[in-house]
Amino acid sequence: MTKYRNEWKYILNNKDLSLLRSRISSLLVIDKHTPKEGKYIIHSLYFDDYYDTSLNDTFAHLSKRYKWRIRYYGNDLSYIVLERKEKLEGRCHKESTKLSIEEYKYIINKEYSVISYSDKKLIRELSKDMMIYLYTPKIIIDYERIAYVEEITNIRITFDSKISASYDIDNFLNGNYVKYYLQGKGENLLEVKFDYILPSYIKEVVESYNFKQTSFSKYFLGRNKIDLVMNGGFR
Repeated sequence: MTKYRNEWKYILNNKDLSLLRSRISSLLVIDKHTPKEGKYIIHSLYFDDYYDTSLNDTFAHLSKRYKWRIRYYGNDLSYIVLERKEKLEGRCHKESTKLSIEEYKYIINKEYSVISYSDKKLIRELSKDMMIYLYTPKIIIDYERIAYVEEITNIRITFDSKISASYDIDNFLNGNYVKYYLQGKGENLLEVKFDYILPSYIKEVVESYNFKQTSFSKYFLGRNKIDLVMNGGFR
């Protein structure tokens, strides 16, 4: 049975981020994968099909939709992952598998004779979408993340800042690309992720700030930003 998680999102300024982070840090522990700097950088390469179905489904707020992306953290190319993120009636489910650099290159270069027969199910499924629906890389999304977790109840609270988009797909793995920021100065994104019920001691802290919940989509806003930069348009 597929397990879906709740994912609540809020926009907050630097002051509120600092205040909320102080309170959350007394309730949850910082993600064990976080480097000593206290935050890490996420690089994501998003795919879409010939008709931009993922983009348009997000715009239409369809209750069921999914996205493909490849992700790595900081400058560490020893851990690259392929992810399929599905949304159903506001809740999320994510599947992932680790990629080698060679597997990444096979995907980017559309080496179907290799990826169609991969021993990894997710690679085979992406290969099928690429062949049938013409999925290709569309945009890079980068941001800095501070993450807190409660492993027993599977709660994850993240603070994302410096969210940016780039169209320079060829330089995804080296990070050498121009970035266009998606939020105004001092704006950040809070995400609260949990399985079933958010414990009251955390819910009360988050709700005490009267943040307005948002459907903020990094991919959708990133595509719009690049459209604006390249074509002077906006969806």
